[in-house]
Amino acid sequence: MGQIQQTENSKYVDVQIIQDMYQKFVLECPSGLLFLHEFKRFFGVAATGEASDYAESMYRAFDRNRDNTIDFLEFVAALNLVFRGELEPKLRWSFKVYDRDCNGYVDRDELKAIINSIYKIKKGTKKDEDDFKLTVDEAVDRLLRAVDTDNDGHINMEEFIRGAQLDPWVLNMLQLDMNPAGWVLEQRRKSAQF
Repeated sequence: MGQIQQTENSKYVDVQIIQDMYQKFVLECPSGLLFLHEFKRFFGVAATGEASDYAESMYRAFDRNRDNTIDFLEFVAALNLVFRGELEPKLRWSFKVYDRDCNGYVDRDELKAIINSIYKIKKGTKKDEDDFKLTVDEAVDRLLRAVDTDNDGHINMEEFIRGAQLDPWVLNMLQLDMNPAGWVLEQRRKSAQF
């Protein structure tokens, strides 16, 4: 059994798991850096296609220092947040995925691009069928009406978080898929079929 250490937020981290993750990371990325094409390959995503835009947005959110690479610390921090984090930090991370141009706002086009990617990825799954009764444009309009409280045509991080916390439908649409392991398995299953 690995060593266990307590972290600031009273959660426990198994040191052996971190060491194993590091060995796998270095095996996949000998340079110690994960580039976009490797990220897509790692998650079984084609260079283009329905999951590509979504994967690129996730990649940008993992890349905290915006150097177009993901180092091991960024990788572990993002996975820790996604798997174990509180709702508000998860929503802050989701906001970064939506904010494709990193200007601090999510506009209609950015919102539409991510919602469209999510629709394409989840199309045909029975699990989230109710979420897709609206078209992409209808979902974007509904989100903007619910979240853009100052009606300026874009959503800032505060509006994004507040809107998600106040409306369960909005939360479901904005928080993305907080089960990346499930998403990865689904992508690998789909790529194995071809």
